[in-house]
Amino acid sequence: MSNKPPAVTMKPDGKPVLTPKLRFPEFRDGPGWTTETLGSVASLSTEKVGDKNCIPMSITSGVGLVSQLEKFGRIIAGTSYKNYLLLKKNDFAYNKSATKEYPEGFIALYLGDELAAVPNSIFTCFRIKGSSPAPKYLNYLFLGNLHGQWLRKFIEVGARAHGSLSIDDDDLLALPVPLPKGESSLVEQQEIAECLSSVDELIAAQARKLDALKTYKKGLMGQLFPREGETLPRLRFPEFQDAPEWINDSLGTIFETTSGGTPSRSIKEYWNGVIPWITTSLVNFRVITEAEEFISEEGLNNSSAKLFPKGTTLIAMYGQGKTRGQVALLGIEAATNQACAAILPRKEIDSHFVFLNLAGRYEELRELSNSGGQENLSQGLIKGMPFSYPLDAAEQRKITTCLSSLNELIAAQSDKLEALKTHKKGLMQQLFPYPEEVEA
Repeated sequence: MSNKPPAVTMKPDGKPVLTPKLRFPEFRDGPGWTTETLGSVASLSTEKVGDKNCIPMSITSGVGLVSQLEKFGRIIAGTSYKNYLLLKKNDFAYNKSATKEYPEGFIALYLGDELAAVPNSIFTCFRIKGSSPAPKYLNYLFLGNLHGQWLRKFIEVGARAHGSLSIDDDDLLALPVPLPKGESSLVEQQEIAECLSSVDELIAAQARKLDALKTYKKGLMGQLFPREGETLPRLRFPEFQDAPEWINDSLGTIFETTSGGTPSRSIKEYWNGVIPWITTSLVNFRVITEAEEFISEEGLNNSSAKLFPKGTTLIAMYGQGKTRGQVALLGIEAATNQACAAILPRKEIDSHFVFLNLAGRYEELRELSNSGGQENLSQGLIKGMPFSYPLDAAEQRKITTCLSSLNELIAAQSDKLEALKTHKKGLMQQLFPYPEEVEA
């Protein structure tokens, strides 16, 4: 494949011929691209399940169609099952529910060999009429949200019906689909799809590698730290095999714990000072070395905010999504808001040891949360957590070094995964014409 921009040719009306920026060499001298409406290459599929035996499906944005049993642990179709829309291999299902990544809804390609079905209340299904476009090629256009960039002009703000976006099927079928022209159109589509599929395989392999490292780390931590009710870890470095048992007590007994506060937002003198002020948005399993907001000395002195020393471990006591229970280490002197529990450093216990210990107990911290309501953590719950540590600082450092090295490896592999995803996104922008060009 060449990344040299193709020569720009013009239509009789003075507009440029529709051509992607990146094209495989064997197609570079071929005709430009064109657009066909979705309705001209695909037709709506309205057949219902009735008495047929099908797999009830749901959808996960960015992932695709998954069985209800896999997603929910049970079949949720109920009595409405017979009215579900039937899906055959290479059919598309458009879910008209807004998500963060796909605010205009998500379109998924069904690749299973067995008959499947999706709820008719929130799905529109369609299938390709002939041999073109290639299903996987069209699917990559939808993964790039081609439909969303087209449909957003037809969606009224807040317009919903039964919890789904109010999308007219005619507007969906009017979607312009970019396609190579000429006899080699289908071959070029397939090459594009195969290229992106290869990148997807690399991404999946990298994701498995990252998951394996995370699983290994979780298992290793279960061996390097004593389990509940035990005073020694299952795995100990050889030089510490004969060392004394670990100290085991509650977190609140071993450490001083507290929380921060927020100066009044209405008093401008309390803000934009020089004291870093940390919220739970920054408590994300890392060493915090900079802040997004700052308070003044006056704000610190006239609120429940406190200045915590470098080496303080922070725990997010509440927050949306996955935030609650996440842990961070202050690499600077800083104040925090009241949503952060602060575990103050103790001279004889390595701060990184404390941080790594608690960071590895994320699920345990979440399970401690109060039942009901927002399921927040509290100072009382955190203080009552058991905590163990070896008296020998050298053993603490040995464990810290081991886990820190593993964390660095995980971070490096995570960066590789993100780089592959970025590469795929950039590649898709090059392999397909831009949406504004498609609509021109």
